[in-house]
Amino acid sequence: MSWTDERVELLKKLWTDGLSASQIAAELGGITRNAVIGKVHRLGLSGRAKSPSSSAPRVRKPRTHMMRVPRPAMRGNTALALAFEMEPEPEPELIENIIPIGQRRTLLELNEDTCRWPIGDPANTEFFFCGGKPLSGLPYCTYHSRVAYQPAADRRRDRKPPFRQG
Repeated sequence: MSWTDERVELLKKLWTDGLSASQIAAELGGITRNAVIGKVHRLGLSGRAKSPSSSAPRVRKPRTHMMRVPRPAMRGNTALALAFEMEPEPEPELIENIIPIGQRRTLLELNEDTCRWPIGDPANTEFFFCGGKPLSGLPYCTYHSRVAYQPAADRRRDRKPPFRQG
């Protein structure tokens, strides 16, 4: 289909009369709505002014029949939700391990028969190692071994699972 002078004049007339692009395409025949819109733009025809009734904003009616239902705050898989809402068991209070001055060791005094648990800040002059009798095959005494080597089940129970989005 080609745009003849007669078809272009008819397009201009129908456009100024306020017909839609679909209506013009049906009137001309053998042409699509998009072809009409493209030709209107190429011709530089102005957009049609809206009627005063359609340019005024519509007054909305208040929605009285709809009620907002609150959603639960928790989203995602809730199968394990109760496990996290329970009160955690209180941490057992560690008894402070007081190390006698005669047992304390410097780095140079450590050997296979001394506990190698560091005490304090290494940058501080009062830093030392425990120096107690280690458990066989381990570098630490009984007290520090309990601190260092916790059963895997206890570590998993105390650790909070990472937040996952579902």
